[in-house]
Amino acid sequence: MRIVVKVGTSTLAHPTGRLNIRHVEVLVKTLSDLANAGHEIVLVSSGAIGMGIGKLTLDGKPGDMPTKQAAASVGQCELMYTYDKLFSEYNHVVGQILLTGADFSHEDRKKNFENTIYRLIELGVIPIVNENDTIATEEISVGDNDTLAAMTACSVEADLLVLLSDIDGLYTKDPHKNEDATLIPVVTEITPSIESLADSGGSALGTGGMVTKIHAARMAMDNGVDMVIANGARPEVLYDIAEGKLAGTRFSGIR
Repeated sequence: MRIVVKVGTSTLAHPTGRLNIRHVEVLVKTLSDLANAGHEIVLVSSGAIGMGIGKLTLDGKPGDMPTKQAAASVGQCELMYTYDKLFSEYNHVVGQILLTGADFSHEDRKKNFENTIYRLIELGVIPIVNENDTIATEEISVGDNDTLAAMTACSVEADLLVLLSDIDGLYTKDPHKNEDATLIPVVTEITPSIESLADSGGSALGTGGMVTKIHAARMAMDNGVDMVIANGARPEVLYDIAEGKLAGTRFSGIR
């Protein structure tokens, strides 16, 4: 299978912005093993701004665009250094692709992106995609990496899109506020009632929430791509997901 995995800032970093070493090491080991098993892996990774905040020892997420861009510049170096080092331990080569919203809306740029990522996959490279936060102002930004992951999955005709987040999946109610909330294992259609379950809140360092994940699910499903929301605290859950076992919430693509 061709699997696009999106990992959120809450999985990659502690609330301080510093790298969550345990999570990242297990994530890389699991993805490397899935690649060894014959799956084609594309990683969409958040975390540049969050890790930049940690490395620059800022008090919190910046409110102004120049500081966000500066944090992204510093954090992206740290992020790719970490991925390159860890993946190389399992004999996998990674390649970086940084995108903006304009790259998807411009026909030639979109084609260039697709040509590059397809060739990387053919060469056995694991592409690592992120928004180019150092230049992506609101006018040209994708906005969040859930949407970026869905756009990437559709562009490369992926079989499966997995969003690893800080929640187990889609619940009947907000599980942080309601003890009787239950996990919804399968969604076959994005209905108004499903949309109403989404909570717009994201993590302190991230940009996404359940609203962006439902938006990503709709995009994926409309293009025949299955999508799963699962908890990134246990990256090993990717084994079950790749084997088609129920884990998190699976949104079944329309074929």
